[in-house]
Amino acid sequence: MRIALFITCFNDTLFPRVGIATTRLLERLGYEVDFPAAQTCCGQMHFNTGYQREAIPLVRHFVDVFQHADVVVAPSASCVGMVRELYPAAAKLSGDQALIADVEQLIPCVYELSEFLVRHEGLTDVGAYYPHRVTYHPTCHSLRVLHVGDAPLQLLRAVKGIDLVELPDARECCGFGGTFAVKNADTSLAMLGDKIRCVLDTKAEVVCSADTSCLLHIGGGLSRQRAGVGTIHLAEILMETESEVTQ
Repeated sequence: MRIALFITCFNDTLFPRVGIATTRLLERLGYEVDFPAAQTCCGQMHFNTGYQREAIPLVRHFVDVFQHADVVVAPSASCVGMVRELYPAAAKLSGDQALIADVEQLIPCVYELSEFLVRHEGLTDVGAYYPHRVTYHPTCHSLRVLHVGDAPLQLLRAVKGIDLVELPDARECCGFGGTFAVKNADTSLAMLGDKIRCVLDTKAEVVCSADTSCLLHIGGGLSRQRAGVGTIHLAEILMETESEVTQ
């Protein structure tokens, strides 16, 4: 199967290692990975901030770039949530019937990484090895928009060597929410403080998530407290194998 990788601008700009990990993982599993170089921002920030009409050209561009792909996979529940949940509304707002039809045809082919592996492909054990104490933060978009359920946890439970510990109040938001963290900084920081206390209670070495945006927020708080707890994207754990770790 040939997969078109939707890397997202957040990963491309700040976390390129997540794209590398996703590619290596998928290729190790036997998939052919294509990276359409013309891809840009999905328009989530514009649409959610109220610039909905300004996001329409980005929606059109995304469709143009990915419309011929059999499957589109992204290591980001947030951006996949934008495509699947809000692209139909943006297309309808445009009044362009061709765009509406193209969006309807494309969105069933767009997957977040864990739901692609678990739900589409029926995979839970991807041959990963990660001998560390890990806790998992489920993001709001993965839980409430994509409804991926425990797909990420199924993948993590199958990782050899891992000590996976449950995060207290895991379903609570970390307080990032894109521009919410900027516009409502005090509230965001209070929510972040609650999340960090829960992370520290687990005694985990690292906190894992399927969205680097949340990891940036949580990681910043942990760093300011000098907590000694790292952050890691799900794809980075799943990429690791025993032979690579022991080399």
